[in-house]
Amino acid sequence: MSKVKFGDIVKDVKNNVDRDNNPYEFYVAGDHMDSEDLNIRRRGRFATDDVGPAFTRIFKKGQVLYGSRRTYLKKVAVADFDGICANTTFVFESKDPAAFEQRLLPFLMLSEGFTNWSIAHSKGSTNPYVLFSDLASYEFDLPPLAEQKVLAEKLWAAYEVKQSYLKMIEATQEMVKSQFIEMFGDISINSKAWPVEKLANVADIKIGPFGSLIHQRDYQEGGHCLINPSQIINNKIVPDSKVAVTEYKYQELLSYSVSIGDIILGRRGEMGRAGIIEEEGMLCGTGSMVIRPKDNGDSLFLHLFITSPHSKEWLENNSVGTTMMNLNTQIVGNMEIPILPANLKQQFVAIANQADKSISELRKSVDAIDKVIKSLINENL
Repeated sequence: MSKVKFGDIVKDVKNNVDRDNNPYEFYVAGDHMDSEDLNIRRRGRFATDDVGPAFTRIFKKGQVLYGSRRTYLKKVAVADFDGICANTTFVFESKDPAAFEQRLLPFLMLSEGFTNWSIAHSKGSTNPYVLFSDLASYEFDLPPLAEQKVLAEKLWAAYEVKQSYLKMIEATQEMVKSQFIEMFGDISINSKAWPVEKLANVADIKIGPFGSLIHQRDYQEGGHCLINPSQIINNKIVPDSKVAVTEYKYQELLSYSVSIGDIILGRRGEMGRAGIIEEEGMLCGTGSMVIRPKDNGDSLFLHLFITSPHSKEWLENNSVGTTMMNLNTQIVGNMEIPILPANLKQQFVAIANQADKSISELRKSVDAIDKVIKSLINENL
């Protein structure tokens, strides 16, 4: 092994596009990249979206994208198409493939050492960012090229197995949705003509605390997690141990605590983003709201309904605000939902619970593979 600096082996590619003559169809924003997911699963189109002036940086297939803001989120992705990203997203590639195996680059950037370095050298408190000059000075042990290639093969093989398990989870979730439609019809258009009721009459709705109630001194890594819209990913609650408050603040804001089965809905920005709480001890964050079904068996149904394309469109059309779409309890409470027979809901809940058990086992396999990947990274890089 030899000691090297990140900037000695990695190039920060700064090729910009002429926005008036942009040949690229797609762009990638920070929201299109998921934490510790090397695949880009979403992208925008220049022809249909309002793309801001910061989106000028060209990336090519095979290059590695890295979000420079809030680097603790570990947003690292390998491009599988050519496109544009914002100038706040780094575009990296190996300076010399004969010295550094580029396929190893994304895993290096997910390493504990690299992440800690980028966080420690970030600037700003509200939306911290890191400069390439700071990343460039990160020093680590680099194995010989032959060992790099072997390590890259092992890591990508483990990553692909992980992806196969994730696809099985997704397929199981889709099965549940299909079963729901078979039993209840298309609820977005109420195809079976069920009676309807306003959401406020079947669930308690409450917005999260105002930002002024939580100060910087109240945050404590590993404390009680806040569930903000950014902690709702792919309509699942993904707690972030760094976005958490002390026990004292938790007790002070106990009226905003959430319980298993509660639905957390993001009330700002992207509409229809919601997840179901699966563990105790967390708080509804600023920018979110809690929907607590009065009938405990309604959580799965309400979640499917709220996250459906129909509901997303309804929320967008009824939201307030010009700069950013916003929801309040009155708007959400006025949403009409179909009222379904209790016996059918019980059958569906039984099916969904069995699917959840299967998903839970699959997630354990994913976690085990994650541990293998992290161990390989941190022991060799």
